[in-house]
Amino acid sequence: MRGFAPAERFESEVRERKLRPAYVLVGDEAFFQRRCRLALLEHLVAPDCRDFSVQELDLSEIPIVEILDRARTPSLMAPFQVFLIRGVKALYGRGAHEEEFTAIEAYFKNPNPDAVLIFVADHISIPADARRMELTDKERYERIRETLGAYCSVVELARVEEGEGARWIIEFAASKGVKVEPEAARELVDSLGADLMLISSELEKLMLYVGEKKRITLGDVEALVLAAKQRSLYELTDAISAKDRTRALEVLDALLAAGGADEAAIGHLYMLAKTFRQMLVISERKVRDQRQLWQALWQGFRVPPFAADDLIRQARRYSSRRDLTRALRLIARADLAVRSNPPSKRLVLEQLVLELSAPPKVAAPVWQQEELPV
Repeated sequence: MRGFAPAERFESEVRERKLRPAYVLVGDEAFFQRRCRLALLEHLVAPDCRDFSVQELDLSEIPIVEILDRARTPSLMAPFQVFLIRGVKALYGRGAHEEEFTAIEAYFKNPNPDAVLIFVADHISIPADARRMELTDKERYERIRETLGAYCSVVELARVEEGEGARWIIEFAASKGVKVEPEAARELVDSLGADLMLISSELEKLMLYVGEKKRITLGDVEALVLAAKQRSLYELTDAISAKDRTRALEVLDALLAAGGADEAAIGHLYMLAKTFRQMLVISERKVRDQRQLWQALWQGFRVPPFAADDLIRQARRYSSRRDLTRALRLIARADLAVRSNPPSKRLVLEQLVLELSAPPKVAAPVWQQEELPV
């Protein structure tokens, strides 16, 4: 499958020990990021020395020069070292970064053969159809290709098409001895927006749910997944758009109890961001019914049929584009916080819900405002 090919090539190189000195994983698809990480741990790192072999670093906290110095230094405790380097966006911020890229060039002239550097550029989103990539992400991707791409093997972690997602469901379940009906696979992909991280989590639950039956039907998906999602994600955005903080926190609590805050936080944030982007399109194009909705939203960005009317109603609660773009900025900030390994991802999500569901601020009348000193 085309969408799975880059991650599978990476896994193959890791498994066969045909490693490049460094890789840059481009894309925010958490499912493929996890697969790449698991391949590194399984094939390159001995379980008894994992604490010494794997270093997880962030360029927003540690300069690249220091990371490269660590990579050059052989470890006395581990025969091979893996450096997982996040915060790649920091290399492309404001100001000149000649010193950083000069250091990178110098390292790769004589890289440590007992270490591999994995740069994680998860600030870029790559859709299944690369032609639909947003201009900002496209520019960021090109800059990475022109700079880090000169020294690193680029692994593109893009979203997958719905057809590939359904095929993966069937093949993965078959490898576990469970048969998934094609209609059930398509419904699962449609209900979860082709988000493989959420799909894999729900598929595991479905396989446990069917037990000895070893067969997942459309009815099973409707009973276990669609009903749960209808009670969770769209109930959450409904409570948020209605500014009902108490109900929003209750729904979030139920959602986290079902999936776990640590494991599914990024997936929940992705789905929230996607839903608010859909509402932004609905609001800007003045969508009033389902017929207009299918015309306004493109393939891969559409709303599950059972949620269409709900989402149109929720979008109409926002009076301006500014309110929706503010919500997207808050979600982006929470996503950054979650990816920075906070003490509690649950607290990050709860704070986000409180901010999203806060009532709009109303400016005080002029006669009540304090006169500022000149």
